[in-house]
Amino acid sequence: MESITKKIKLLTEKFQTNNPFKIAKDLGIEVVYEDLGQALGYYSKHFRVKTIHINQNANEQSKEFICAHELGHAIFHPDANTPFLKRKTLFSTDQIELEANFFAINLLFSSLNDCVTMREAIEQYGIPEKFVLSNLNPKKF
Repeated sequence: MESITKKIKLLTEKFQTNNPFKIAKDLGIEVVYEDLGQALGYYSKHFRVKTIHINQNANEQSKEFICAHELGHAIFHPDANTPFLKRKTLFSTDQIELEANFFAINLLFSSLNDCVTMREAIEQYGIPEKFVLSNLNPKKF
C-alpha cells in the first residue's frame, strides 16, 4: 500500500488538490452520473476513453467517496473494467477493491488539518468510522 500512498502524494502535489473530481478531470477521465440501481459506481475504459460512472441517486456526501474509489481503479488498474461498487464492497476482501478503498480514504483524508476532527471528516464523506480507521495510513497520524 506504500505505492498507493506515494501516488496520492504525487497527485495532490501535482494538481494542488485532493478533490477526486478535479483530479479525474485533470487526468482526462470522464465522470458521468446515471441511474445504477443499487450499485454506487464503477470504472470503465472503452476505446481508450476512461470513465467513472456514479449513481445519480447516491447522496452528495457519498459521491465524493465513490469518485475517489473509482479513481483508484482508473489509476492502478486502468485497463480493467471494475465491477459495480456496491455498499457491501466497502468491506470486500478482494485485493482490487481493498486497494481502491485504501486509495479513496487516504486521498480524501490527505488534507485533514487541525480545524477538522476525524469524526467531522467521516461524517462529511458518509463513510463508516470502522472502515475509515482500518484503511487510513498510520504514518499520517
